[in-house]
Amino acid sequence: MKTLTGLALAVTLITPTAAHAETRQDAFVYFSYDHGAKVVKWDQGWITLAGTGDMPQMSAAPDGRKVAWITNRGALKVKNGAKVTTVATKLQGGTPCLTPVWSADSKQVAYVKGETILAVKADGSGRRTLGVSKGVCHLAWAAGGRYLAGYTGEADALYKLDTTTGKAAKVPGIKWITHVQGLSPDGRVAIVQFPANAGQLGDGSWPTAFTPVLFDTTTGKKLAIPVRGRLTGALYLGDGSLAVRTKAAKIVVVKDGKQVRTIAEPAGIRSKALLQVVSGR
Repeated sequence: MKTLTGLALAVTLITPTAAHAETRQDAFVYFSYDHGAKVVKWDQGWITLAGTGDMPQMSAAPDGRKVAWITNRGALKVKNGAKVTTVATKLQGGTPCLTPVWSADSKQVAYVKGETILAVKADGSGRRTLGVSKGVCHLAWAAGGRYLAGYTGEADALYKLDTTTGKAAKVPGIKWITHVQGLSPDGRVAIVQFPANAGQLGDGSWPTAFTPVLFDTTTGKKLAIPVRGRLTGALYLGDGSLAVRTKAAKIVVVKDGKQVRTIAEPAGIRSKALLQVVSGR
């Protein structure tokens, strides 16, 4: 009986501590043109992860720690903390749409050389060829690892690369396209931006905000986004859920067609492009 009383007392003492345990907040990674092109992170304060040059061809890793970019001279750099590693050279620099892309586990970065898409580990080792595609602009890599997508330099087609075969297929139903933000884990659905006409193609720079369209890469049809209001971006999270950015500085997370939570963005982000949402742990 004394043992039970002691146990009950221990539980009483422990429970408040667990209940008041601090929960880590979500962090956000942005690309900013403010005071020079750079990738910045909000994690209870602003941190500059990397400066990416005046013609930014960049990508932020899903872990919120690493940044990859291509210099004007065609060198692919990876910054991890304070360390900067050159992982590829003799690439096409000075072309804003030719952005690299990280794998979902943040261990590899994919990039283009001509129409060949390659991948290399963050430390420069393990280089491999993924395949050949005409879709080389604003690469997106599905979390499942099998598919990559990008649009053509002429901005008139979207191609999806199957890394198991090394071959790419043209996605039906697209006339003009100016951005690819992400692919669903199975590679079926792409987050894209469509211009109104050929006179609004731009120069391929990464948009600070865009009206996202969910596009079925098999059927060539647009899919509904179950979020109201003015949408200013979207991306897929590692668990396959869709994070939809709104003008009200709120990110609505959608899973299986249903809204599951809303995240408030930090102040002062209207001129910044959302690259990653790093879930709190």
